[in-house]
Amino acid sequence: MNIPYYQVDAFTGSLFSGNPAGVCILADWLPDALLQSIAAENNLAETAFVVQRDSFFDLRWFTPVLEMDLCGHATLAPAHVLFRHLGFRGSAVRFQTRSGVLTVARDGELLTLDFPARPAAACDAPPELVAGLGATPSTTAKARDYLAVFESEESVRSLQPNMAALMRLDCLGVIATAPGEECDFVSRFFAPRAGVPEDPVTGSAHCTLIPYWAGRLARAKLRARQVSPRGGELFCEHRGERVGIGGRAVTYLSGFLDVA
Repeated sequence: MNIPYYQVDAFTGSLFSGNPAGVCILADWLPDALLQSIAAENNLAETAFVVQRDSFFDLRWFTPVLEMDLCGHATLAPAHVLFRHLGFRGSAVRFQTRSGVLTVARDGELLTLDFPARPAAACDAPPELVAGLGATPSTTAKARDYLAVFESEESVRSLQPNMAALMRLDCLGVIATAPGEECDFVSRFFAPRAGVPEDPVTGSAHCTLIPYWAGRLARAKLRARQVSPRGGELFCEHRGERVGIGGRAVTYLSGFLDVA
């Protein structure tokens, strides 16, 4: 079985930065165990699997160890493949996912995700969070992930997380964020329970980050950077119950997977 396969760097305009995602184009769904094995073999933060339907595309996301309910960079990446390599001519592509219908609109090289907002509720910082980050945030909140807010970009950049401690938290991941020096806000994202110790650029985390920073800065449109070692740039918009997450993407490789 030959599966068309692409590897795309998302939320960047240049190779070897942003967040790499695998994109598999399927004629129909394969067994879940095989999808999980392919994602584990790829060993990227996410592998996206796409099946074309009449007017939309089915989309699923797998880390090396589990299936995700929402992923930003591995939605941007298949949209890039459809627009750039597979001749999709519409101005927006629709994906049916575990999080409902998600659209990706094209404006030149900029692709913008329309995702559900996930505002976080204020909470106390659990001891495992402080131990895991090695620092005490000024503000803590929780949605799917813990949101740990710090006072400076340097505080976020200098974090050296203890992944074993973060594994004990009752959440998928931890978002560390602060005001940016050359943008509105910066972040890093740690998800060892999902098999991703540090994610290079995390679209789904911005479903929580955008409502927080839009409220704090009293502006709907924001520019963000994820300050992981690879780094990435995001153009954000608060849309009430939805958020817009914009970015660019670059293809690193294309070919076929030989799956018996």
